[in-house]
Amino acid sequence: MYEETGNEQGLSEVMRDLRLKNPKREKRFLIGEVGLLTGDEDSVCKGDGEKQMTCELLTSRDEMVRRNGPSGICLSYLLSGYRPYLSPEAIHPNPILHTKLEEARHLSIVDQDLEYLSEGLEGRSSNPVAVLFDTLLHPDADFGYDYPPVLHWKLEQHNYIPHMVLGKGPPGGAWHSMEGSMLTISFGDWMELPGLSFKEWAASKRRNIKSDRVMPEEIACYYKHYVKVMGLQKNFRDNVYITSVSRLYREKDDEGRSHQNEDNSTQHLEMEDGQKSLIKRNWEVRGYQRATDGSHVPFCLFAENVALATGTFDSPGRLQVEGEDFPFVLHSMSDFGAAISKGKFRGKADPVLIVGAGLTAADAVLCACNNNIPVVHVFRRRVTDTSLIFKQLPKKLYPEYHKVYHMMCTQSHTMDSNQHSAYTSFPEHNVLSFKPEMKCVLQSASGLKKILKFSVALVLIGSHPNLFFLKDQGHSIGHHSNQPITCKGNPIEIDPYTYECTKEANLFALGPLVGDNFVRFLKGGALGIARCLAIRQKKKHELIEGGGGGGDGVP
Repeated sequence: MYEETGNEQGLSEVMRDLRLKNPKREKRFLIGEVGLLTGDEDSVCKGDGEKQMTCELLTSRDEMVRRNGPSGICLSYLLSGYRPYLSPEAIHPNPILHTKLEEARHLSIVDQDLEYLSEGLEGRSSNPVAVLFDTLLHPDADFGYDYPPVLHWKLEQHNYIPHMVLGKGPPGGAWHSMEGSMLTISFGDWMELPGLSFKEWAASKRRNIKSDRVMPEEIACYYKHYVKVMGLQKNFRDNVYITSVSRLYREKDDEGRSHQNEDNSTQHLEMEDGQKSLIKRNWEVRGYQRATDGSHVPFCLFAENVALATGTFDSPGRLQVEGEDFPFVLHSMSDFGAAISKGKFRGKADPVLIVGAGLTAADAVLCACNNNIPVVHVFRRRVTDTSLIFKQLPKKLYPEYHKVYHMMCTQSHTMDSNQHSAYTSFPEHNVLSFKPEMKCVLQSASGLKKILKFSVALVLIGSHPNLFFLKDQGHSIGHHSNQPITCKGNPIEIDPYTYECTKEANLFALGPLVGDNFVRFLKGGALGIARCLAIRQKKKHELIEGGGGGGDGVP
């Protein structure tokens, strides 16, 4: 969905190189894999006698992508100059769309009018470009067809846009930390990224894929391999933790006019190929990179644009009830798996208490049952609620989830035959509190209260993005101002064709942050952003070639 290696120095290595250079005081410009390094030596590295030295890397970069999951990987692929064209022999099953594609066959999709192409298309995303890109990569997939993509890809290096993708772990993001024994909801083909077939990759690695659905471990390996085979490694920085992303505000002169200092806000560069470029500093990104010895190396980066691709796994949903912070109340499958591996359930007769009615809660039920751990399953909804996710999954493709749903329906606490069952469900119940003696107070829809004893409680009621690094935690950029960003109820408000935040210029968002939870749809965000930035880069080049540019004249 890999082999240009290039210089892959990490941030810490670049800082070490800076310390070794002749400490002259003139301003210096260094073009490297991390962009433009600028600053006086004294301002870059500051020591305190013989104590540990603290260094800051001052870097300018056109684009900054936060997080290295499939959203960030796909965006890096497009920003690296890969362009999709209509394949010579391809015929899209949608005749209207195919006619539109034929009209501009000589142009890449990135260079075409995305609003025109996506007009009239329908799909399972509320973002039109996501639906467009999905139907080009997986034509009529929602109707059960397995048509090949109608696109082929070309690497056009002159379309490269300098960028950096920052992530806590290796490329693949949260997929590396997911429970390995479960299967993905989406088919493996739907998880793939442009230019590399998942099935072909699996076959080349001699991996025996027995099902259309695969384990998270397979997907994580695929994403990591994708970055390598597509030559994207130079754009990725691992073990990076962001602490703040802030806009560089304009200063006002004596007459009250808003402006930015030319020296601070804009930099003219000469790239390695001799072409001139221009970097405008709109954003300051601060954080640290964790070194191999465990130490933290702080950095400061400047970027013209920032793309948020953080997903929603940062902050697990909480019940907000008394006792939820007790150590025996867990909020993730990984913690549950770790507890099982450590043997914390051996010899315990009390059940595990699982709260939630989604697929992650169902995964926990399956995991407990497979390890002979009794389960008490609590959820707020009725088992007949049509909005339950199980109602939307075909039984033939998802037998394990329908097994859980069957238990939810038939093994309720109200049934006498279920008094000593290894699984008991409590539909239409809320958790009121957790007690220190490992007890839980439940309340039914009718108001009746019940106290249950358990060994470990597992609260799996979804998760939310953690945008703590933004001003006001990003509350101002959602559809509903001053409210937390959530995938369903309050996604980030964006332009539907550029994915730029409508309330914050030069800030982009894609993936779950804008409502696209599935990999097959988040790729549309990468397409929209890549087109927007390509247009702006072209305008910058025209300004430079015409002798203009700089300051406020840069779009």
